[in-house]
Amino acid sequence: MSQEHSYTIEEVAQLLKVSKLTIYDLVKKGDLPIFRVGRQMRVDRNDLQLYIQKSKTGATPAASTASTTPSTKNKKIIISGQDLALDLLGKYIEKKQSNKVLRSHEGSFNGVMALYNGECDIASLHLYDGDTGEYNTPYLKKIFVSHSYILLNLISRRAGFYVQKGNPLQIQSIEDFKAKSLKLMNREKGSGARAFLDEQLRIHHISPSTIEGYNEEEMGHIDVASAVANGNADVGIGIEKISKLVEIDFIPLITERYDIVLLKTPENQLLVESVKEILNSPDFQSEVVALGDYDVTQMGKIIYETL
Repeated sequence: MSQEHSYTIEEVAQLLKVSKLTIYDLVKKGDLPIFRVGRQMRVDRNDLQLYIQKSKTGATPAASTASTTPSTKNKKIIISGQDLALDLLGKYIEKKQSNKVLRSHEGSFNGVMALYNGECDIASLHLYDGDTGEYNTPYLKKIFVSHSYILLNLISRRAGFYVQKGNPLQIQSIEDFKAKSLKLMNREKGSGARAFLDEQLRIHHISPSTIEGYNEEEMGHIDVASAVANGNADVGIGIEKISKLVEIDFIPLITERYDIVLLKTPENQLLVESVKEILNSPDFQSEVVALGDYDVTQMGKIIYETL
């Protein structure tokens, strides 16, 4: 299907003169079909025209579309985040609830804001707070002041530095940015890896302006790891699992808690209960462990829940 005959969510919103939130809601309800190109959601031109036709007052849907109606009645669930465990969670949700699950590969902060704005149903996050040494909860308490929500642990995993094979520059800690001339490949703003790095630089009184490459960004762990492997950077920040895929060395700095957050609303009650059951399922936990480099000891634990 050609992209010339399709639109982004933003373009659809502009054409219909509504907000992107309204379009995401149509997608989630199954009223407007989408397909994906990489991380981007797109709407086929014919599907948009069909939606407009069906929405006209007094319009009768064409007989040829009647057979597709049942498959679009179920609400679509959008999970935000980049970890493989989220793909597996989506498959389990589809089996349990017969809902179609879509994936949005946003970083932690952008995913949380998407949840806040009603643009996704489950947001994953690993946002480190340097003042408390705590993950995720300090951020959510400030963002979701007027929302009721539940924070559940998905996995724990090690985060640290990607360095070239053999670690020729002998990089061991954040302090090496003071002592050595290192070229960094950074993650995008809003990602959990970027938040951890920025908090560590702040705690250790290291100015980002002194680090070569600080403003060079990649959108995922594997992109950062590849930059290090190719010699385009001396060091990057990411998770252990990816270092093994790219065959570079990994210097662990912290074991991070990777959680998921869901809003507590009457409409979400069934989804919340289903996710809790899945996370506490031995079958699901076994499959996540089989992915490698994940700790599921706290999986399903309620980290924080509002009344």
